[in-house]
Amino acid sequence: MLNFANVPKRFWRGVGLISILLIFFLFVWGLGYYFSYVNRPVASVSGTQQDSVVVEIPKGSSVKTIAEILGRNNVIKNDFRFLILAKISGYSTRLQAGEFLMPIGKTPREILEFLATAKPVTYSITIPEGLTAAQIAAIFAEGKWCDEQAFLALVQDKEQITRFGLTSGTSLEGYLFPDTYIFTKEMYGAEKIIALMLERFKTVWGQESAGIVPPPDVDQTVIMASIVEKETADPAERGLIAGVFINRLAQGMKLQSDPTVVYGATDYDGVITKTHLTTPTEYNTYVIAGLPVGPICNPGREAIAAVLHPEESSNLYFVSKNDGTHQFSTNLEDHNRAVQKYQRKKKVIKGK
Repeated sequence: MLNFANVPKRFWRGVGLISILLIFFLFVWGLGYYFSYVNRPVASVSGTQQDSVVVEIPKGSSVKTIAEILGRNNVIKNDFRFLILAKISGYSTRLQAGEFLMPIGKTPREILEFLATAKPVTYSITIPEGLTAAQIAAIFAEGKWCDEQAFLALVQDKEQITRFGLTSGTSLEGYLFPDTYIFTKEMYGAEKIIALMLERFKTVWGQESAGIVPPPDVDQTVIMASIVEKETADPAERGLIAGVFINRLAQGMKLQSDPTVVYGATDYDGVITKTHLTTPTEYNTYVIAGLPVGPICNPGREAIAAVLHPEESSNLYFVSKNDGTHQFSTNLEDHNRAVQKYQRKKKVIKGK
């Protein structure tokens, strides 16, 4: 039986010293092992030649999951030391979800700082003035931002319409504000997109209608603006055309706007026929008096402003000059002469 009592104290002192030295060595080695990872750019590990890579971090991802995603994309070497670094540096609670253009060739510490402070990747989507809800839905669906049918269903959804504040409308047509939108991947979905477009409309409406007494009727203004938007591509004419329509309404005349006929027609193929002009619909302003039942497109800021601040004149008619502009007239006789002149010219152009 061993008797440790007889072992010299000098031996135990030696064992203790060796243990201390071993622990110190392991501590120093551990620090070196840790800092060699923390301060080592990934390029020296993976040998990748990329400067950056798009990486998506799902919402609710743990640090471990984030490390696995970054490792698969050669942003870091997936290692338990990354988890330690995230914890002791305080970054573990600050890492963002989203889609990021991650730099390659950075240290793990720099990557953590990037994920805590960087802006997500953004995408620019432009919706031109004068499109219908169906055309807008197709643009977003083509870019894979939403389901096309889900978008159109929400445009007609009664609860959505009421929440927006429309009491008589049956659609959000006219209020999906055309603009350039900056999206991140988090913006996916018809409901989010429509909410953003409606909010933009509210902002623009507030700016354009501010100070007008009495406050203008938003529905009637948007309906008129949608017609003005479709009637001309010339910004200088919008106020004149708005003035013509306001003059006609004031005198009890029908608006007789071709774009309203097109919007309400079910068989329009690019040519307006006499049947189109005489077929009653809720939008055909050759048949109905006053404004159509709703907007015929989604007008932009300038068309809305033109209706709120129309150019005063005695004009009651206008006809296309076939160059993007119109000839305006104050009476039917002058208008008929203009029609003969420019429609005859149009036929000559078509015959060339």
